Amino acid sequence: MAWALKLPLADEVIESGLVQDFDASLSGIGQELGAGAYSMSDVLALPIFKQEESNLPPENENKILPFQYVLCAATSPAVKLHDETLTYLNQGQSYEIRMLDNRKIGELPEINGKLVKSIFRVVFHDRRLQYTEHQQLEGWRWNRPGDRILDIDIPMSVGIIDPRANPTQLNTVEFLWDPSKRTSVFIQVHCISTEFTMRKHGGEKGVPFRVQIDTFKENENGEYTEHLHSASCQIKVFKPKGADRKQKTDREKMEKRTPHEKEKYQPSYETTILTECSPWPEITYVNNAPSPGFNSSHSSFSIGEGNGSPNHQPEPPPPITDNLLPTSTPQEAQQWLHRNRFSTFSRLFTNFSGADLLKLTREDVIQICGPADGIRLFNALKGRMVRPRLTIYVCQESQQARDQQQQQQKHEDGEAANVTFFVYHAIYLEELTAAELTEKIAQLFSISSRQISQIYKQGPTGIHVLISNEMIQNFQDESCFVLDTMKAETNDSYHIILK
Repeated sequence: MAWALKLPLADEVIESGLVQDFDASLSGIGQELGAGAYSMSDVLALPIFKQEESNLPPENENKILPFQYVLCAATSPAVKLHDETLTYLNQGQSYEIRMLDNRKIGELPEINGKLVKSIFRVVFHDRRLQYTEHQQLEGWRWNRPGDRILDIDIPMSVGIIDPRANPTQLNTVEFLWDPSKRTSVFIQVHCISTEFTMRKHGGEKGVPFRVQIDTFKENENGEYTEHLHSASCQIKVFKPKGADRKQKTDREKMEKRTPHEKEKYQPSYETTILTECSPWPEITYVNNAPSPGFNSSHSSFSIGEGNGSPNHQPEPPPPITDNLLPTSTPQEAQQWLHRNRFSTFSRLFTNFSGADLLKLTREDVIQICGPADGIRLFNALKGRMVRPRLTIYVCQESQQARDQQQQQQKHEDGEAANVTFFVYHAIYLEELTAAELTEKIAQLFSISSRQISQIYKQGPTGIHVLISNEMIQNFQDESCFVLDTMKAETNDSYHIILK
C-alpha cells in the first residue's frame, strides 16, 4: 500500500511546536501498517530537541540520525524552553520505547538484512552521582536483594531477539533487533529517584536519571562492538501513581502562570524523543573477596619483583595515560577521539592532526562541542589529571633494613658515611576505601589484590589495628609509612602492616 503524506518543513515543525503531533501521526501509520516496519526513510525525520547547551556541533543539529528512539510517556510541562525535556515514570510500570529505522536510502548498507544490538541503561544524570555510581548501585543491591533496577517486559515487547539481563549489572539490559522490522521494547524501572537522595527530614527531592540506548553492529568476528548510535533522555521515577500526580501538579502550576510566563516553558508532549549523545563507556569494577584472619609468620617479597604464586597471575599494570601527541596523523587523531569517548565529534575533526587539535583554545572547543563535552575534550587534549583526594608514601621495611645495614657496614669499614637514602613510592587514593588501598598496594607489589588478606596499621604498644574506610579518611595527606609483609593462613595470601 502506498502512503502519500503532505508534511511541513522541518523549520515549520519546530516553530509551530508540532514535533510531537507529527510523531503521533507517524505512530498511527505504524499501527495501520500492522507488522510492517517503522520505516522512517521515506518521510521527514523528526528534529532533535535542542538541550540547554547542545552537545552536538551547530551544523549537525538538523542532521538525520540513523536511528530514533521514542519513549511513549509524556514530558513535563514545567521545563523551560531551552532545557532538556524531563519525563516522569511510575516505578515498575511498563513503558514502550519504539525503535525507528531513520536511515536515508543507501546509508549503512552493511546492516541491511542483519541484526543490530542495543544496550539499555538507567544511569545517573547528576555528575556527582556518576562519580560514585558503583557504590550507589551496590548500596541499592544491598537494600533490595534479588531486585533489578531495569527489566524488559518481554511478553509486551515486539521484534526483540535474545533479550538478556546480566545478573551483575542491575541497571542494564540488551537485545538484538532487525531495523527493517517493527520493533518496540517495553521497559520497567524498579528504583525510585528518592532512593539516592540524602535522607534528612522527609520530602526530599528525587534525583534525575537517564535512559540511554547504545546501538552496535557486528564486526568481522561476529561480535557486536562497532558503535552506530547513542541517544538518551532525562527521567524521574516515582512510586506507583506518583508520576501521574506529579504531572498533574506541574500542569496545574503552569495554568496559574501568566501568558507571558508560559512563553518561557515548553509544552507537554505526549511522547519523549531521545536525543543523540556520546556512547556510554564500559567500566570494569574490581570485587574484593572477604579476607581471612591474621597470623604471625613473616614473608619476604619486594615491591616490583612480582613474587606472586604461579596459581595467581599478576594483574596487568595500570594503563598508560593516553595523551594526544603533536606528531599524531589525522588517522591517529581519529583513533584517539574514539578511544576517549569523543566519537560524536570524529566526523567534525576528520582532517585534524594532533597538532591541529592541540592548538584549539578552551573557548574554541566549548564553542564547537558545547560546555559539557567541550571542557572534557579540552582537559583530555591537555592531559589534565584530577588531583587525588589523598596521597601517601610507602617504603618496604625489608628494603629499608638492607639500606641501613649497608650504610652501617660502610661506616665500620671506614668509608665516608653519606646521609641514609630510602626510596618511597607514592600511592594516590580517590575513593578513600580499604578496597582501593588494597588494590593500589597490590599494583605496587605486582601481585593480585586477592593475595592481600588484610591491611593493618601498627598502633600504640605495637598492636595491629585493622584498616577501615573511616581510618583512611582520617589519614593526613602525604603521610609516610613503612610496609611490613606477613604470611597469612593460606599459602598464597599476605597481611600488610603499615608502620
